[in-house]
Amino acid sequence: MSKLKLDLHDIYNNSKKIDEALNEVIEEALNNRIKLVEIIPGKGSGQLKKKVLRFLQLPHIKNKYHRIDKDSKNFGRIFVHFKH
Repeated sequence: MSKLKLDLHDIYNNSKKIDEALNEVIEEALNNRIKLVEIIPGKGSGQLKKKVLRFLQLPHIKNKYHRIDKDSKNFGRIFVHFKH
């Protein structure tokens, strides 16, 4: 199964770029029928992870994916699953 990976370490302090990157990776997954996107906000203070989770809960985003899993072994990873 193919998956996409989005590492947010380089843009952690730029809210607009984070939103753009999240939108792009979700659209790419939908357009290419990819079932899994791994988002890496990193561990840090947890604020970036909270921002990503809030973004994923937006109604116009939430209806695009099937479910979210937080990695139980690595606090700094989020998996977004798509149904195709």
